[in-house]
Amino acid sequence: METRRIYLDHNATTPLHPEVKKEMVEAMEMFGNPSSMHAFGREARANVEHSRQVVADFIGAHEDELVFVGSGSEANNTVLSLFACASNLCLPGFRAKTSIITTKIEHPCVLETSECLAHKGTKVKFLDVDQYGRVDMDQFKEYLTDNVGLVSVMTANNEIGTIQDIAEIAKLAHANGSLVHTDAVQAIGKMRMNVSDLGVDFLTMSAHKIYGPKGIGALYVKKGTPYCPFIRGGHQEKGRRAGTENTLGIIGLAKAIEMRDAEMDEEIKRMVEMKQALKNGIEGSIDDAVFNGHPTLSMPNTLNVSFPGAEGEAIMLYLDLQGIAVSTGSACASGSLDPSHVLLATGSSPERAHGSIRISMGRETTMEDIGYMLDVLPGVIKRIRSMSTAYITGGEHVAAK
Repeated sequence: METRRIYLDHNATTPLHPEVKKEMVEAMEMFGNPSSMHAFGREARANVEHSRQVVADFIGAHEDELVFVGSGSEANNTVLSLFACASNLCLPGFRAKTSIITTKIEHPCVLETSECLAHKGTKVKFLDVDQYGRVDMDQFKEYLTDNVGLVSVMTANNEIGTIQDIAEIAKLAHANGSLVHTDAVQAIGKMRMNVSDLGVDFLTMSAHKIYGPKGIGALYVKKGTPYCPFIRGGHQEKGRRAGTENTLGIIGLAKAIEMRDAEMDEEIKRMVEMKQALKNGIEGSIDDAVFNGHPTLSMPNTLNVSFPGAEGEAIMLYLDLQGIAVSTGSACASGSLDPSHVLLATGSSPERAHGSIRISMGRETTMEDIGYMLDVLPGVIKRIRSMSTAYITGGEHVAAK
């Protein structure tokens, strides 16, 4: 009997939406360079600019405020490196600032770039979060001094799904004369977002998190905001990002956005129901399960849970043998033995962090899939705990029957 295959790792990446695939296949015959003046180039340019309008409209931006980039990581690096450039007076008219504020739970592309800038002399302050992963606002106000040039806080965390109050953060930062960036890679397509309501100067998004292709993302840059190219060499993207535009990827991103706009609201309702069913099922069938992230201010598709006495890597591998794909709460899969920096920042012990998994649902996930997960998961946890020398409940070691 063939093993059932269920994909519950949508925060890592998503499959191409059928309509996105169809749109991209139809566009494959269009090979012109968007910078060329002849008919082939003009056709490609028209498609790029139409796509720009679609994506900009989705977040309430003007089309000229959108820059197509190669990934969310590139967009985030662009913003942080821009600040470093601006702080050295590379951009006339931008008041020199000497520090950056970000959080301890950002994506590694933000954390590692911030640490790199710190080694080069930029002052970087990392905000603490509470047990649910929400920014310590009192600490933020304390850190928000005159020399802060940039505040970078992700909209929703990729591991635990917790949502930040970006509008309030932006309001406070702007009152201080600081620029504001939000990494919205995990939030776009899972919640309605408008850059005017958020009040941000920069916003990052990526296509492959919303059923679009890999290798394409977009950066919103508010009109009038200081900017300096991260990649130089050509006039593409109005001089803001050199390199021939990924026309096919851009078309795929725009179609993915169109489909999110059409499907997202109903999908969110389904996600909330499935997430609650999954949480209730785990609580009713597995002892000592600990849920991570905010109980309400969280992405509707994301559930992060720790199982003391069971290693996340082992849980992930046993589930994989049963055809279920999830991710682990530790960084072991990437070659590191360190537990999740996000869970540690919320006050989790290293042991608890190592015993966590992230379950992230998508547009094709069904309640039947959740039922299968709940059929399989309790036995997996029981089996792993029976082999553990550390897991004890009620004063006795738990063994398999």
